[in-house]
Amino acid sequence: MPRAVFFDVDFTLIYPGPRFGGDGYRDFCAGYGMEIDPNRFDRAVASAAPLLDGPEDEYDAEIFVRYTKRIIEQMGGRGDRLDPCAREIYTEWARCHHFELYHEVPEVLRDLASAGVTIGLISNTHRCLAAFQSHFELQGLVAVAISSSEHGYMKPHPSIFQAALRATGVAPTEATMVGDNIRQDVEGALGVGMSAVLLHRGAAPHPQMKELASRGVPIIRSLAELPECLAR
Repeated sequence: MPRAVFFDVDFTLIYPGPRFGGDGYRDFCAGYGMEIDPNRFDRAVASAAPLLDGPEDEYDAEIFVRYTKRIIEQMGGRGDRLDPCAREIYTEWARCHHFELYHEVPEVLRDLASAGVTIGLISNTHRCLAAFQSHFELQGLVAVAISSSEHGYMKPHPSIFQAALRATGVAPTEATMVGDNIRQDVEGALGVGMSAVLLHRGAAPHPQMKELASRGVPIIRSLAELPECLAR
């Protein structure tokens, strides 16, 4: 077992409810006088995703606003109300009541804590991570929580991982990062000497499975697999 395990938050520990799906975006936009097609949501998200993996790792809310605007535009949204609508969606994303905890999370965190593992959070978010822990009743399980909006840099920038390691007093070789994003979570962790586990909840094999295996990065489909994976 590593001495410390750090988790990504969004799509690793929690997932958005319907407020951030196609129908939810339609409702947001309707409040700003825009009509959009909710059936185009998945394609719109895929189109906007590269905006989150730009070359700059300094935290900037405008990155996420541009990402949200692109989604709305790809769903048919236009006009001078697009920007304020995107900003409202960005603000609402930080509110925990719009999200659900993956069912296996509490038990996994308790098992790791019982085994003496220090648990931390490293998240590219503007969500208050103290409020996150309170809302989902995870108090007492998480030792360190660092958000990119407070730290100033986003994963995969090495400084956010180094800050988490300093806060726990754990060496990189004794720590593991668990997350759903290769660039942000896996590459970021490996870059500072940590190990990494990729969470891939999809049914199909991950397209980079062989490459990740060659680099010693295991892939799990549920966090329920994590304790056994770490023990190996």
